[in-house]
Amino acid sequence: MRHDGRQKNQLREIAINTDFLSNVPSVLISMGNTRVLCAATVVESVPPFLVGSGKGWLTAEYSMLPAATPSRNRRERFKISGRTQEIQRLIGRSLRAIIDLHKLGERTITIDCDVIEADGGTRTASITGGYIALALAIQKFMKNGILKANPLKGKCAAISVGIVNGKPILDLCYREDVKADVDMNVVMMDNNKFIEIQGTGEESVFSYNQLQEMLSLAQKGINELFENQEKTLTK
Repeated sequence: MRHDGRQKNQLREIAINTDFLSNVPSVLISMGNTRVLCAATVVESVPPFLVGSGKGWLTAEYSMLPAATPSRNRRERFKISGRTQEIQRLIGRSLRAIIDLHKLGERTITIDCDVIEADGGTRTASITGGYIALALAIQKFMKNGILKANPLKGKCAAISVGIVNGKPILDLCYREDVKADVDMNVVMMDNNKFIEIQGTGEESVFSYNQLQEMLSLAQKGINELFENQEKTLTK
């Protein structure tokens, strides 16, 4: 039993609120005490390297409010930290894996992920919520006849797993994350294929059997996230 009463294979409580912003497709996703606002903005242009190619582009930006953590974070006004760059690249890569950029046409979709409150798993919540914002934007374009074919190739979701006190667990909160022996983030499609796995031994090494158990936990948790995404998008 974990400090919050969860079993090792249990996600934190999930809440997903759509249309959080009135201007663009958006979603506020909560995973326990971690809350991220995800929004999708579309412009009718592409970066210079794609002009004339017929392909679109998808990118992501990630930020954390100063009061998202108990001790205030300094705003990244002039220089983005290495951590922020790495996270927004992960979000962009993950969502590009499930969209056909040719079917999108020469348009750019930017997924903005702003962390309102951080209690572990902010990057994985950003990917899971970012997919919903993306899907809502595509639904809007399809409904308005701007896109004739759906460019989405599947769903995308992510979750953290790790080893704490020698035991693999699912969906680490901050209290667990800071003392984890092994920390891993897993991104998957709904066809059970992996998009990305980020894992490292923080204070220890891990065995092949432990890796398999962590991936099994991740797959279980992500399948639950897919169910939540589907319920949200079919309301």
